[in-house]
Amino acid sequence: MNITISIDELSQVLEPMIRKVIREELNNKNLTLSPESQLYSDMQTLLQRKNTNDIQLKSHAEVWD
Repeated sequence: MNITISIDELSQVLEPMIRKVIREELNNKNLTLSPESQLYSDMQTLLQRKNTNDIQLKSHAEVWD
């Protein structure tokens, strides 16, 4: 069985789940990323993009409120 959904619909489903996972991880104050992990690599990429103004990051209020 195949289901077709739009990008907007997918975003509406994934965004709350991703936010929940991030909140749960951030509540664990001992979060440590291994330099070999994919998340570490992704964070490095985001930092590089931020430093070259290639990405617009949202403020704390925009994300959590």
